Amino acid sequence: MKTLIIVDPQNDFMPGGSLPVPGGDEIIPIINKLQEKFDLVIVSQDWHPKGHASFASSHNGKNEFETIDLHGTPQVMWPDHCIQNTGGAEFHKDLQTAKIEAIFRKGTSLEIDSYSAFYDNRHLKSTGLSGYLKEKNAKDLYFCGLAAEICVYFTAKDAIKEGFKATIIEDATRALNAEDFEKAKVALKDLGGKITTAAAIES
Repeated sequence: MKTLIIVDPQNDFMPGGSLPVPGGDEIIPIINKLQEKFDLVIVSQDWHPKGHASFASSHNGKNEFETIDLHGTPQVMWPDHCIQNTGGAEFHKDLQTAKIEAIFRKGTSLEIDSYSAFYDNRHLKSTGLSGYLKEKNAKDLYFCGLAAEICVYFTAKDAIKEGFKATIIEDATRALNAEDFEKAKVALKDLGGKITTAAAIES
């Protein structure tokens, strides 16, 4: 069961959004074509309540992109983004959704962020994704979406910890910080993960 997991292809991460990833919209046509090559397609969705603890606006005197200690965990102070039931949280209008079998929402707890589509950042709460994939007998997972070095990387990393094979499709993702993505790719390979391209994936 070859599985594609599309990470957070949402408006707030696109050019013009509140937390734009450079070139984020460029991957949507690639992802649409990729879906045809997979048996199972899943998507994750950042789904924050208003006033989320990861927002700089929730902390007096804190600036966007500053890192603070949040309940013992380092936390980047993000611009408000992907707030539940807002246009910014919706998927890009051109994303084809017919093949998507399930949506897993993350970042729903007010006091903790969730980069990974499997767990929150402190691994206190599961999204249920791992159990869903195991029930489907999905073992070979491929990851695309936004942002490469953050939510895509942490999702792939957790996939390996959960016993899955994990491959990031490099040209179907974009990074907020290219240098950090280079480090993330090395770290993923050290864990046994792989990096590939859309063209290299066989139907």
